[in-house]
Amino acid sequence: MKKTVFITGATSGIGQATARRLAREKYDLLLTGRRNERLEVLKNELEQISGSRVLTLCFDIRKLTELQAAVDSLPSEWQTIDVLVNNAGLALGLAPLHEGAIEDWECMIDTNVKGLLYATRILSPRMVARKSGHIVNVCSISGKGVYPNGAVYCATKHAVDAITTGMRMDFLPYGIRVTQVCPGAVETEFSMVRFHGDKSRADKVYEGFQPLTPEDVAEAICYAISQPAHVNVQDITILPTAQANVSMFHKTTR
Repeated sequence: MKKTVFITGATSGIGQATARRLAREKYDLLLTGRRNERLEVLKNELEQISGSRVLTLCFDIRKLTELQAAVDSLPSEWQTIDVLVNNAGLALGLAPLHEGAIEDWECMIDTNVKGLLYATRILSPRMVARKSGHIVNVCSISGKGVYPNGAVYCATKHAVDAITTGMRMDFLPYGIRVTQVCPGAVETEFSMVRFHGDKSRADKVYEGFQPLTPEDVAEAICYAISQPAHVNVQDITILPTAQANVSMFHKTTR
């Protein structure tokens, strides 16, 4: 039987790559995000290259009422969601705490922590009722360490790590699998968003080494959810070969 996968933050980066990877495996896909035009372009692309059904939902994950309304609007044939991929997330700013922008902190907390909680709270009760389901939380190596000037972003990912651990306990009696994927440096729009569109600054993040691609992470997600029901891949940490931990890289100069 085909599984239906609900992906948050599907308009770019890891979310978009995951949608493409899962479409190759013929999963039915519920793609969500804030940028409707991008969602529709991706939907059309996937429908042409795969046999997957694709439905898009445009909303802001930070706004519980928008998320609830979107889920409530689902046609009956889309209401059984087998896999939730909590992917939506971002970093904003790179500054010491005494200089950080509070609005950046609020956006990161609202997206990375509250958005994940909202999606889980709304979609998991049906999994509990069926005693079946899989939740994949896209965390970060920043959830396992801290680097200078990134305290708040790292804190949001530490929160995801703790929430994921709690999910495994809470959902254990119901046969719901919970996977956490912790990527290191991935070349996406991440740094452009972090530096508010400063491309030269964003490009420097990936200089001197080969970062992961979104497709690398999507492959890990696909692997986890394709395992049989009795197998739960709990935690995947995936780093570039040139990255040792959250802040240590081996970079070469040309």
